[in-house]
Amino acid sequence: MNRPAGLQGDQTIQSDPYKVDFQALRTLKLVYLHRSFSEVANRLGVSQSVVSYTIDKLRTAFKDSLFIRQGAGVAPTARCIQAVAEADRILGLFEGLITPEDVDPARIRHQFTISGNYYERRLILPLVARALRSAAPLAELVALQAQTRGPKQLISGEADVLIGPMLPDAEGFYKRTLLTESYVCIMDPGNALAQRPLTLEDYGTANHVGIDYGRGWSSSYVTKLQSMGFDLRPAITVPSPADIADLIVNTDLIASVPEKAARSMQPALHIAPCPFPAPFEIAMVWTARTHESRLHQWFRNLIAKAVKDDLNTR
Repeated sequence: MNRPAGLQGDQTIQSDPYKVDFQALRTLKLVYLHRSFSEVANRLGVSQSVVSYTIDKLRTAFKDSLFIRQGAGVAPTARCIQAVAEADRILGLFEGLITPEDVDPARIRHQFTISGNYYERRLILPLVARALRSAAPLAELVALQAQTRGPKQLISGEADVLIGPMLPDAEGFYKRTLLTESYVCIMDPGNALAQRPLTLEDYGTANHVGIDYGRGWSSSYVTKLQSMGFDLRPAITVPSPADIADLIVNTDLIASVPEKAARSMQPALHIAPCPFPAPFEIAMVWTARTHESRLHQWFRNLIAKAVKDDLNTR
């Protein structure tokens, strides 16, 4: 049977729930994110026994084991996941209270977390990283793989910002459009289809590389095709556009990808207008947890400016 991680035998700690402080809630969130007591101890500059003691106090307060051992790390219980979401909201409100009216970027010692997929990591994350390093060199930036979990990562507090086209269809989210994209077709320069304008008939009969981003979401060009009765059957399906150029070079394959991503790929491929360009938005999404925080407002403005100054001028 799995024993709650951090407990020594049957040791319990009596604790008044109202004595739980912000540092304890912060420790809870960090253990949830990193799945490791030792990693959190290193990050906080304390001993592992201090982290264990803090989690034990929270176990008593919440009347739940919170974490159980799983392999080399720990896994959260259902009650823990719920507690972390609320703790993160409380920490966000407190952070807003203690953040000065005028944020001094040079003094920011905060970990900002962005969730996104290949496009965002390839084109947007480097811009944000450079801007953040320049303005706030003491800050830390963490990137998460979103797939289709981005909204859940926002709700749980794993991510501060979600960037991409997968916009949550629910209340409680805020959105800011960063740029508009559309699809183009990429192929090897030696492909016969690269020697002439790409027609709808050519597109329909070509051998495609399909990209499956995960259950519950389809690229806008796929949705457009389906609405018109087209059903492409890819010759190859991959989970991301990463390294897709290597699949296509020296073959008869083609792929439909966002234009800015296509122009950044190596080796260079032939780019043709797509019969279904299907324009879509790349947006930045966040929740009420960080909406009023001046620190996070500053960070979101930094992201928007970095994208505007670079990608929107290409």
